[in-house]
Amino acid sequence: MVKLKQDEPIILAPVLQEELLQIKEEIQEAFMKGLQENSKEADNLTKPIPSEADFEHSLYSKSAVTRQFLLNGERIGGVVLRIDGDTHRSEVDFLYTLASTHGKGLGTKAWKAVETAFPETKVWELHTPYFEKRNIHFYVNKCGFQIVEFYHRDNPGPHVEHERPETDEEYEFFRFEKVMK
Repeated sequence: MVKLKQDEPIILAPVLQEELLQIKEEIQEAFMKGLQENSKEADNLTKPIPSEADFEHSLYSKSAVTRQFLLNGERIGGVVLRIDGDTHRSEVDFLYTLASTHGKGLGTKAWKAVETAFPETKVWELHTPYFEKRNIHFYVNKCGFQIVEFYHRDNPGPHVEHERPETDEEYEFFRFEKVMK
């Protein structure tokens, strides 16, 4: 259990190669917890969320940056980003905190650490499922993002190439942006 001291800074630290498997498992656990809290269908899933392919695609993209959030020397979460130094538009592929740290303001502190670490980013972008009310609250009310687009079966977005979702819920996502000042 992490001992929380509100005055301690959250450190954004590199992830070692041998820590990647643990980071992936923590991300999948955090995302599954959110899905289980919001969907009766979650118990029927046989594949992890995010999928191995999604995780690998994000982690090994040319512009990927993976960091862990440390508080008092212990990992409390992590983030996988895609930083574009040319356009100064960066994407948050995955951001999570451990369930034991939820509701303590640490996610907001962790996000501020990301912004501080990448001051050249002018616009941040991310996606989250439509049913993730906790995420929507966090990004809009705590971090200053705005919802700029809604993806669904008839508007699947640019990241879904030539795929038709089987159900409406499968691809119902919000796209968020935060324009830095």
